[in-house]
Amino acid sequence: MKKLNKRFWFQIHGWASLPIWIVFCLVCLTGTIAVFSHELTWLTNPAARAINPDNLQEKSMPELISIVERSYPTAKITTGIAFEPYLVRAIVFTDTDKPQAIAYVNQFTGEIQEVNNGATFINFIRSLHAWLLFPWQHSYSVGYYLVCSMAIAMLTALISGLIIYKKFWRAFTRPKIRFNKRKKILLGDLHRTAGVWSIWFLLLMSVTGLWYLIQAILWHTDVEIDPNPPTIKEIPAATNDGIVPLRKYSLKEALLITKQKFPDFKSTYIMPPEHTRDTYKLYGKGDFIFYDQYSYGVAVDPFSGEITHIRSPQTMDTVQTLSHIANPLHYGTIGGIWTKAIWFIFGVFLTGMSVTGFWMWSERTLKNIRITKNNIIKTNELEFSS
Repeated sequence: MKKLNKRFWFQIHGWASLPIWIVFCLVCLTGTIAVFSHELTWLTNPAARAINPDNLQEKSMPELISIVERSYPTAKITTGIAFEPYLVRAIVFTDTDKPQAIAYVNQFTGEIQEVNNGATFINFIRSLHAWLLFPWQHSYSVGYYLVCSMAIAMLTALISGLIIYKKFWRAFTRPKIRFNKRKKILLGDLHRTAGVWSIWFLLLMSVTGLWYLIQAILWHTDVEIDPNPPTIKEIPAATNDGIVPLRKYSLKEALLITKQKFPDFKSTYIMPPEHTRDTYKLYGKGDFIFYDQYSYGVAVDPFSGEITHIRSPQTMDTVQTLSHIANPLHYGTIGGIWTKAIWFIFGVFLTGMSVTGFWMWSERTLKNIRITKNNIIKTNELEFSS
């Protein structure tokens, strides 16, 4: 009975991980790369580097947006994005000859170092990891569901693996890796040891992955996690020729109003008004390390200067809190480059475990097929001889 029970969990462990090996391995590999997507961008694209040789003071996002507007007078600015301190600011805009473009503006010198058509390595690798580049239709993507479902397989593999590996905790103090044995034994040792040392990481990836699955279902059912800021109800009356008066408050002033409300606010994502009744939408981060870079959200009326909408860690409900702490925990951004390095290392472990696990499963499966085939041949030979 004990042998049967172990065999059952062994089969569960194999079938939870291996029939979807290609997708699982791709998700692990792209996620590992995505952890360092900003650093890789800095390394491979000189135009993305925020170089400041003269120790100039950093310009604000409104100033950088003004620089792009002066360089492209017919452009419509849609978004201003701040990444890491060592990366330039990204100003997203549309123009007559550019359906969508991103200007890389050095926040110290004010120089536009590059303008591309909206395709970036960061967006590509994170999209590949999150939804395998499947299209989005009506607030859902088949690829997003497929990737999120990997969390169920990962959690099942973790639980069944710990049941199979008796006294697994010994691998923390006395890891057994037999380099002098044949390849099958060595890969098995590496697989089990990496699995034990990655228990916390597997559990964290499973939990955040399950949250992403719940989040996808909420999106699909039109449940708003972060409601959009309301539009302006009353605007100044138009003049006799039908022209609405200019906005009284600029983007720079809206940013000052936001910082008066939240002194620790650091803007990361800014959206100017898209139409007459729209507001300035300013998103950013504060001193809460477990929250993402959009944990603060403020909408400012450009005519009255009033704050019409607020989102902050203090005002979030449970669902919103989970939504804003999932990414830092999933990508390891909570402690900067050091936690990113830890997440990257364990991401390599997880990718390697998927490869070694598939190799061991395929070897065992082929061996069983050969044994079964030989038994059938022997049976047929005995029947023929008799």
